[in-house]
This record gives sequence, C-alpha cells and structure tokens, in this order.
Amino acid sequence: MGKASRDKRDIYYRKAKEEGWRARSAFKLLQIDEEFNIFDGVKRVVDLCAAPGSWSQVLSRKLYLPAKLSPDAREGDLPLIVAIDLQPMAPIEGVIQVQGDITNARTAEVVIRHFDGCKAELVVCDGAPDVTGLHDMDEFVQSQLILAGLTIVTHVLKEGGKFIAKIFRGKDTSLLYCQLKLFFPIVTFAKPKSSRNSSIEAFAVCENYSPPEGFNPKDLHRLLEKIGSPSGVDDLDCSSGWLEGPNKVYIPFLACGDLSGYDSDRSYPLPKAPDGTYKSLDPVQPPIAPPYKRALELKKASCHGVQELEKLSLDS
Repeated sequence: MGKASRDKRDIYYRKAKEEGWRARSAFKLLQIDEEFNIFDGVKRVVDLCAAPGSWSQVLSRKLYLPAKLSPDAREGDLPLIVAIDLQPMAPIEGVIQVQGDITNARTAEVVIRHFDGCKAELVVCDGAPDVTGLHDMDEFVQSQLILAGLTIVTHVLKEGGKFIAKIFRGKDTSLLYCQLKLFFPIVTFAKPKSSRNSSIEAFAVCENYSPPEGFNPKDLHRLLEKIGSPSGVDDLDCSSGWLEGPNKVYIPFLACGDLSGYDSDRSYPLPKAPDGTYKSLDPVQPPIAPPYKRALELKKASCHGVQELEKLSLDS
C-alpha cells in the first residue's frame, strides 16, 4: 500500500504525521485520558514497551513540557518519565530511556533509582506481541505480556496509582479481568475511537492500585494461578471456564474519545494543495533498531543473490 493510499484509508495515520506523533497509537492514549483523566496529579510515570515512542511523546507533551514551560517551574519539581523497552528509540524531551526487560525485577530497581526511591502514580503499556492472526493464540500471548507487566507494576506503582494496558478481547478476557481485579478495585475495558472496530484490541484501565494485604511480589504468579484454578492449588490448568454460568463475570466496557469524531475504519478524502496535488508526509520517526531489521536484510540479500544467479545463467 502506497503512503497516499494509506493516508486516505487511515485518517489517524495521516493525522499522526501532521501533528508530529511517531505512531497513530498516540491518539488512543489521548482519548483514554479524555475519558478517565489518567494524568491528573501525576509526577512520575513509567511507559512499558515504549518503542517507537508515541505514548512517551504523549506523556512528554501532557506532563513534562507544560510543567517545564510554567513560570513557576523548578528543575527538581518537573515530572519524571521513564520509558522501558528491549529496543532503543530516538530521544524524546523529558523522557529517560531504560533498555531492559519488563519481566525482570532488576529493571524495576533501575526505575526506582531514577525516581529517587519514590514510586510512580501511573504505568502505561501499549506493548503487543507479533500477531499471528490466530485470535486465541494472540489473546493468550497478549494476556501473558500484561501479566508480565504486572511484575514490574507491583514493584514501581504506588498505592492508589493507575495502570493502562493494551488487551486483546477473547474467550479468556474474564480471567484476565479477575486477575487484574486482585490488585485494582476499579477495572474498565475501554475502546478508544482511534482503535479500529475491526480489531480485537482494547485497553484495560486499572485504577486505585491496592495489592492484597500482606502481598509479596514474589507470590504474584501463585496468586494469578489461583484465580484461574479455584478448585485447588494442585489444579494449575488456568482457564476462564469456571467464570461462566452462575459465576459469570460482567466486564465494564466503555467506548471513549469523541464518538462523533473520525472513524478509524473509514476512508477520508485527502486534502489537496491549490494545484490539485497531494503530498504525503514521511513518518515522524521511523524505528531506529526494529526487531524485523535483520529479516529485511536477509530478504534483501536473498533477492540480490537470486538476481546474481539469473545474471550468471543469462551470461553463460
């Protein structure tokens, strides 16, 4: 698909480039904030699976830059934003980058050091695995990523804080909801207007972090397994089957963003210049070290090798 074609078919892709966002996903976080006011009173925030950095950009523009430009700004009082990813990303003003694994407790220790021993009021995560198109598989792997994110959340989030994470809706969504409710009394699944209706993507908005009394982060996975295995500790077949029938869980689900605004599944006419032409903008910041880079290099080398073989056969 050409850039102009995609600009027409994806209004949020085009708007992201026009407004200087690295990815269209920036609008999803902005629309979640419109509904839930997640940035109110936030001075320390962690962005998990941050690359290429569109959510970190939102955090910078909504938290760091307004505080920095305030006439009363003092260096020690500026909001602190820590972005974590296995991949590096281009710098963003006011964002501290940590290249690390969100499932590793040592990464949490690095975050706490950047916060001078304090904890965050907000943790966000827009991470997702490489999707396969097999919805059950994608949903399972995505839920495991969220629960891995909980590993760091339980170390770095202060009580009363919020956690926002991408989810894939499916048959085991009830189980994930109950697992999150262990730590957050208020959990809502939200669908921003900029998220395509054709996508199973949604976002868990978890509020008022309240770990169980006497909770030890080392017990996290045992607690999560217990939710999926109510019949006993020995039954570790973690599933949501028991959450049907009389135990059925009803999950709060909310559409957010301007519902009369742009439709992410609709094509829109392209704005034309006076001479009747349209110029597509380049992406704001392409990934600097994407995980697929090596695959592209191998593909290019393979194609080049085939061309060389064809040339030799023609010359012979």
